[in-house]
Amino acid sequence: MAVLVTRPDERGRQLVDLLNQSGIVALHLPLFTFESGKDLENLPNKLLQLNQGDYVFLVSKSAVDFSVKTLKETGFQWREDLHYFTVGQKTAAYFSSQSERIIHYPISQENSEGVLALPPMQQLNEKQILILRGNGGREYFPEQAKQRGAIVDILECYRREPIVYNNEEQTSICKRSGVDTLVVTSLEILHSLIEFVPESEQDWLKTCRLVTVSRRISDAAKQYGWQNIILSPKADNQTLLNTLLS
Repeated sequence: MAVLVTRPDERGRQLVDLLNQSGIVALHLPLFTFESGKDLENLPNKLLQLNQGDYVFLVSKSAVDFSVKTLKETGFQWREDLHYFTVGQKTAAYFSSQSERIIHYPISQENSEGVLALPPMQQLNEKQILILRGNGGREYFPEQAKQRGAIVDILECYRREPIVYNNEEQTSICKRSGVDTLVVTSLEILHSLIEFVPESEQDWLKTCRLVTVSRRISDAAKQYGWQNIILSPKADNQTLLNTLLS
């Protein structure tokens, strides 16, 4: 087995290291990097505008990274009278370590559906929810929260910037390295990977085993032509490693 890891930045590099330490050939090919989002400087004011007991939803570790950095630079503290949410245990632990705040997260279903199933999300009438995320992103959570009566505000903390490669050369390296397994951790990465690989190599791409982290990504991959798809129960690197080793 040889694995292509598309997860961006340090988390992708860490997964490659874990795979190499386990004796598995792994290549890192991040298709984009993360930069500061256009709304980031407004974060302190947005937090000040919330009422006591309102919600802040940090959709990813990148949202935590950029928002924590901004608040530290401005000397602003995460308010104690707000409720904080994220999609998974790893991101929740990371946020708590950076903010010293309690954060709510779903234990078994680490996605928007899981967050929406949490007890505090059931009655949202007139509740303000500030969503900290990247450019684009899934609209399911804000749409559902609005239907439940919430007042939703979305703040772009970071944006995805494509990394420029020689696509044919990188694809050739992957094939020569024997890549037969792909790790894809978001729908944006899946779309970018399909666009990245030349048309003449799409058959090779879609015969590779695809390891992903949500039913939504799995369903999209099936529509694009993948048949060999494995769903990791969680998105953290250790769980992905265990899935690949099983």
